[in-house]
Amino acid sequence: MYDTLYYGRPFRTLNDIDESNRKILAIEVDLRLPAARVVRVMEQIEEMVDLPKAIRPDNESELGSAIFTGWYAEKGVELKFTQPSKSSQNAFIERFNKIYRHEVLNNTYLFENLREVREITKHWITIYNVERPHSFLGRISPRDYRA
Repeated sequence: MYDTLYYGRPFRTLNDIDESNRKILAIEVDLRLPAARVVRVMEQIEEMVDLPKAIRPDNESELGSAIFTGWYAEKGVELKFTQPSKSSQNAFIERFNKIYRHEVLNNTYLFENLREVREITKHWITIYNVERPHSFLGRISPRDYRA
């Protein structure tokens, strides 16, 4: 996702969600998120959970790079890219992005720096994963669903 700080400087987020239990695995926030950085985030996630058999990335340029695709091929994870202008093929993350934008990025916060975005996002992730009931999970949180 893209957004801007209060004074107009753009930043990006990489949102990684486990569709099976709705748990946020990572939201990485920075000015740029090149392929090597995306792979580093995925390596951190791999330390916490098993990698899935397949993922559905969008068609951002860094997600089609040799660094990114090579890492996944090495791990045996199939990449099922969404077709351009077909966001419905990845409806879950699109819905999640809308919630994140509404509740964090477009909320009452005027972010002056990336540290503020990261801190508020980290707090929101805890609420989302631990306290927030999800209708898909029978009105319980991702933490309770995994248990």
